Amino acid sequence: MIARQLLVWTCAQVEGLYPGCFAIVMATGIISNALFAQGPRELSDAFLLANAIAYPLLAVLTVIRATRFTRAFWSDLSNRGLVFSFFTIVAASSVFGEGIFLRGVSSIALCLWLFALAVWVALIYLSFSVMILSRAKLHMAIIQDGWLLAIVGTEALSVLGSTFAPVTGAFASAIYALSHMLWGIGLALYAIYVVLLIYRLFFFDVKPDDITPALWVVMGAAAISTDAGSAILLADSGVPFLYAMRSFVIGATLIAWAWATLSIPFLLMLGFWKYAIRREPVTYTPLVWSAVFPVGMYSMATMRFSIASDFTILRGVANVVVWIAIAAWVAALGALLAACWRDFHDFTRSDRTDALSSRS
Repeated sequence: MIARQLLVWTCAQVEGLYPGCFAIVMATGIISNALFAQGPRELSDAFLLANAIAYPLLAVLTVIRATRFTRAFWSDLSNRGLVFSFFTIVAASSVFGEGIFLRGVSSIALCLWLFALAVWVALIYLSFSVMILSRAKLHMAIIQDGWLLAIVGTEALSVLGSTFAPVTGAFASAIYALSHMLWGIGLALYAIYVVLLIYRLFFFDVKPDDITPALWVVMGAAAISTDAGSAILLADSGVPFLYAMRSFVIGATLIAWAWATLSIPFLLMLGFWKYAIRREPVTYTPLVWSAVFPVGMYSMATMRFSIASDFTILRGVANVVVWIAIAAWVAALGALLAACWRDFHDFTRSDRTDALSSRS
């Protein structure tokens, strides 16, 4: 009886699988990478092991959903509020690939980068086509649409490309050039988004429901832009044209880090307004992982930026923030497990109620 209920419940969960579920891999992976740079390495390996389980599991579930529950899958792909969530696949693959490359396994990292790049090419045109052709164009949608994840995925590709390019031999120059281009595309998209977001926040009503954990990606996108810029600065491409861009990369990377830092108190203020002043209940949603990732990303970006700029005082900031990210990850995991248990418990109760009703 329990086995049947568990199977039915699992099928229901797969059918309704959130397309941004790979955010848990993003959050876990970036904490692992940050710990690899800062220590302790044993804890970093533990997070990587967790990702080695979560990534293929979510990949299999996504494939099952795409083939078994095709209508629900394509419905999400054509929904302007959900299509950008699929960019978590790109970011998760890149972050996970970087963690593997840091352990000296370049072949798997290259495969993950190529896969992420192919998914990115497909999604970048599909997602913005959905945005353009969608009939439901509302001024408030800039907050809920989540196309910041497209920026995160773009910059994550740039980071991994700049990291493993030296081991690709004759293809290194091309990968370096592509990494520079992806970094620039991410910055351009972020600039467009920030203008629209500020216009939305300043000139239209903001309700508590508008303030979601996904807003933390505003900081996370700036942080990963900093990380990508720092990775480019630390790489020796050997290409004169790319080397000539270093002054621009240095300035833009500094501005991105400053913007990420500036946005943290603002996001905390919005959270305080929602939960302390408006007294909205704190509940678990899959979007929580979209808030954990930016914290870990800020630590990683600050550490890499401190190395690229030789600004050693920032390393202390990175060391503190990574433990905040770990605490947030533990809290999010606990909330996820509790939510799954409650959902399964409610499902079994309703299943028993239906069975008793049918017998009577």
